Amino acid sequence: MDRFRFNMTEDDALDLLAAHYGCAVQFRHGTPEFDEYTEKNLRELAHYLTQQVPKFGVLFCGTCGNGKTTLLYALQSAINYLERIGHFKFLSEYFKVGMRIVDAMDVVIFSKDLKSIRNLRSLSMLAIDDLGKEPTEVLDFGNVLSPVVDLMEYRYHHQLFTAVTTNLTPIEIRNKYGVRVADRFREMFSVISFEDVNYRK
Repeated sequence: MDRFRFNMTEDDALDLLAAHYGCAVQFRHGTPEFDEYTEKNLRELAHYLTQQVPKFGVLFCGTCGNGKTTLLYALQSAINYLERIGHFKFLSEYFKVGMRIVDAMDVVIFSKDLKSIRNLRSLSMLAIDDLGKEPTEVLDFGNVLSPVVDLMEYRYHHQLFTAVTTNLTPIEIRNKYGVRVADRFREMFSVISFEDVNYRK
């Protein structure tokens, strides 16, 4: 089973991520602020991505407005760039490089269409933005569904690369999704904790 990673040094990964992070901020008509907190988050992500056998997921957690989603889009952009230049030839041909980002609320919508949710859950790479804002359970023709839990369970069992952003604390994750899911998250994810700063002007 291939584990997704960047086949480069940590410093090279840091430079690449920083460049794409700056572009992601500018795309939103902002000015990149490479303060100590942003540099810490970029460094931790670069470290995670360059391990020989990393965990098969990364979790960005913290309060609102501190750059989690921006870093997620920077990661997606960096992956797309490396794919275009043929960087990932060391991965198996069965690993489809390219990270799709979906909002947690969209997972609930997709869950009502069997083909859509099957396609989503089996992607080699998937990112879920704002985990926790969606309802834990939904009704579909009288059936009780737990879309995000079911999706994460599938990806856990198949060790598929998953990136997640959330405002939830570890205790809130356990309370919302249950002890079993929280325990699997610990095995599945490297955690990057964002500081309580707000970059939204």
